[in-house]
Amino acid sequence: MGSALLSDLGTEIVIPVCAVIGIVFSLVQWFLVSRVKVSTEHAASSPTSNNGKNGYNDSLIEEEEGINDHNVVAKCADIQNAISEGATSFLFTEYQYVGIFMVAFAVLIFLFLGSVEGFSTRSQPCTYDKEKLCKPALANAIFSTLSFLLGAITSVLSGFLGMKIATYANARTTLEARKGVGKAFIVAFRSGAVMGFLLAANGLLVLYITINLFKLYYGDDWEGLFEAITGYGLGGSSMALFGRVGGGIYTKAADVGADLVGKVERNIPEDDPRNPAVIADNVGDNVGDIAGMGSDLFGSYAESSCAALVVASISSFGLTHDFTAMCYPLLISSVGILVCLITTLFATDFFEIKAVKEIEPALKNQLIISTVLMTVGIAIVTWTCLPSSFTIFNFGTQKVVKNWQLFLCVCVGLWAGLIIGFVTEYYTSNAYRPVQDVADSCRTGAATNVIFGLALGYKSVIIPIFAIAISIFVSFTFAAMYGIAVAALGMLSTIATGLAIDAYGPISDNAGGIAEMAGMSHRIRERTDALDAAGNTTAAIGKGFAIGSAALVSLALFGAFVSRAEISTVDVLTPKVFIGLIVGAMLPYWFSAMTMKSVGSAALKMVEEVRRQFNTIPGLMEGHTKPDYANCVKISTDASIKEMIPPGALVMLTPLIVGIFFGVETLSGVLAGSLVSGVQIAISASNTGGAWDNAKKYIEAGASEHARTLGPKGSEPHKAAVIGDTIGDPLKDTSGPSLNILIKLMAVESLVFAPFFATHGGLLFKI
Repeated sequence: MGSALLSDLGTEIVIPVCAVIGIVFSLVQWFLVSRVKVSTEHAASSPTSNNGKNGYNDSLIEEEEGINDHNVVAKCADIQNAISEGATSFLFTEYQYVGIFMVAFAVLIFLFLGSVEGFSTRSQPCTYDKEKLCKPALANAIFSTLSFLLGAITSVLSGFLGMKIATYANARTTLEARKGVGKAFIVAFRSGAVMGFLLAANGLLVLYITINLFKLYYGDDWEGLFEAITGYGLGGSSMALFGRVGGGIYTKAADVGADLVGKVERNIPEDDPRNPAVIADNVGDNVGDIAGMGSDLFGSYAESSCAALVVASISSFGLTHDFTAMCYPLLISSVGILVCLITTLFATDFFEIKAVKEIEPALKNQLIISTVLMTVGIAIVTWTCLPSSFTIFNFGTQKVVKNWQLFLCVCVGLWAGLIIGFVTEYYTSNAYRPVQDVADSCRTGAATNVIFGLALGYKSVIIPIFAIAISIFVSFTFAAMYGIAVAALGMLSTIATGLAIDAYGPISDNAGGIAEMAGMSHRIRERTDALDAAGNTTAAIGKGFAIGSAALVSLALFGAFVSRAEISTVDVLTPKVFIGLIVGAMLPYWFSAMTMKSVGSAALKMVEEVRRQFNTIPGLMEGHTKPDYANCVKISTDASIKEMIPPGALVMLTPLIVGIFFGVETLSGVLAGSLVSGVQIAISASNTGGAWDNAKKYIEAGASEHARTLGPKGSEPHKAAVIGDTIGDPLKDTSGPSLNILIKLMAVESLVFAPFFATHGGLLFKI
């Protein structure tokens, strides 16, 4: 069937080199951000030799207005420190609880997988080729446990580093806004790029090193090796679940409390320093949208890679020991890092942003440029790393696939991601009709705003689902489940750019909050608001990407699970499967109910605390006294830690309970049901919340004649828009984004435990 042009040695060099390039590039971006000094003696300058378009020796707004007050810089530094300390404190508290779970679950993996063959150390017949002997089940238990712990630690580090970078950059973005919107944009975007490249490169490097270390023991037993590697995806996603849910509850409790009392009851601006919940709100942006999103997309990347590797190991690649072809998923990710690096330079170095209206196109161009360049990158990888023809495992048979067909599978996932991104933007950006209609509905109060917002969310599901459906059909037709796995990887191949755009949003949001709290000029606040408005839309695009890729990843993992559990067909007409299907479809609703109620409970405590401070602290409303920020941070932290455990337990325990008591067929129904309903709810919830948020910003900005008829701030339509935004907060930042982890996590957990379920599961049906 021919062989690949790239040798095994070439593969072993290319993958780590690309990962190291990604890490070095992220450090260079961090160095450039660090040149903006947050101290009074360096406030107005950094190296003066660089006077080009990205120079640091520009005049400040304060100098133009004759103010030049260095106290402003000191205030920015203090606020940044408060946000950073609050975020670090929360994550350390969260990781203590998550660490206990991590160790307990690792023990569970070892016991369950080790007991498949009664902790025997004898070699056993391979699952897919009974003629051959593979490593013992005990080895699978040990190495799966190790890869689970590695994935979990990498996921935690990804989230933590992202949060530290974001809190390091927010005040720097505010200070650069004094020189112009272009300078502020570059700092915010470079900071997002630090997170994007660190996460993509670290995820790839750790996975590649793990494979090579495990290969020392497994040798040519690819099936056993890649089955053990699936634990890496499970570790990544289980940490992401707690990061997303815990961070989401934290951020929205603070946000809802700050908005309801500050904006609606007291009629003070967002991020006003008199509002006691304002620091907690800014901390929440980092722990929810940065740390949570980082862990989430890392989980997607790890799982899609693992799913593709598992299917590849039982195909002709594994049978002929073609290491380069088996590493095809990792080579796609490697090229993705190089493509994203070039793409980032378009935003920061090749072009300069001079006006507010150029911000959103610059971010959207990142998506288009990375997708076009990645298409070329995928073509190069496919023609150099794959033989012209090969066979792929397809539920008991081997299917002949040509390399150009696999190229199309990856491309269909890549371009479907772009389509989902732009449809999400259309439904959540206030530059387009849908969000403007939602804003217009505020004329008649909050009720019509809510009705219009819900309708928009439901409608926004249609095109993304068709895009996902076409991706599935094309990729499965060409290359069975392997095609779906690489389509998911195609969607995630530009993860570094996607994360940079996503992290940019919360950094800009925090920058606006710092400008307000430090009492900076209204012109600076206008600039940070413009950055934030663009970031709001791109955050919604990021969520769309995460949900779309989760659907493909889950299906690929589902296929790998069905193959590993040796289920020949999943027949929905059998009672065993149908009961699983209907229960699985219910789970996203149960999970959403838990997370939304958690936000409501935490927000209730926050509202009561903010009201108490306004009512009992003399001079607070007049600005003579500082509020007790620390108490609000503590309320959000305590509530989110307590409330994240029940939803997390629901997701982690469901596959175990169903697999042990009802067996693999019922579990396959549960996975299919949760995938089908979870994707729809996740897309509609995220887009509804995003639309309500941007409808409020549309009224507040008053940029068009239509918007000015609805405003200004404090008008009845504006109050109705704030209520809609408050309802949408838990939808777009807690329930919606967490659902994509639910569908992925249940699938990868089922795959990891498949040997145990296939051997000992279905206890109730055996009675």
